[in-house]
Amino acid sequence: MAMHKFQVGDRVQSLDEPMEGIVSKTDGSTIWVTTSDGFDMPFTAKEIIPISGTSLLAKAPISFTEVQQKVEPKKKNSAPTSKRKELYTVEVDLHIEKLVPSTRGLDNIDILNIQIGTAQRSIEHAIKNRIPKLVLIHGVGEGVLKSELGYLYRKYPNVVVQEANYQKYGLGATELYFQQNPLK
Repeated sequence: MAMHKFQVGDRVQSLDEPMEGIVSKTDGSTIWVTTSDGFDMPFTAKEIIPISGTSLLAKAPISFTEVQQKVEPKKKNSAPTSKRKELYTVEVDLHIEKLVPSTRGLDNIDILNIQIGTAQRSIEHAIKNRIPKLVLIHGVGEGVLKSELGYLYRKYPNVVVQEANYQKYGLGATELYFQQNPLK
């Protein structure tokens, strides 16, 4: 399989963690990616994959403040109705076509392992970064992935699991709430 040649402006996704960004510099075998959070992170070509609609920088340069405006929710002018802040929600779509560019050569076990690995990395990322709520979109299907995810959730004692909002996701998603421990 030929390795993709990354260029400045290519939109990419990390294979090891739920992260997207834009290639900002290539330095030999190191590819620098500016994440949507504005951080420059080094990767090798084996650690990232291109996302369709590449060369975003070449089409229209975008600044960090523009990325922040698109990522951060708009603030309401009205007074808050409750003291509890609205939870920041991370959504991870586990449909295989969203995770890999092609399923050619993958059998059902390989696909399931990729999906479970992505879910596990997403959960650990949420715990590590103190993200209070994660939605895993698994789809309905035959229920194999949902069943396997149930086993995965049991590994994490401070996770509350429930069905996601039916109006928004239908029956194919699960919400995870992470009980936060104070920083030590």
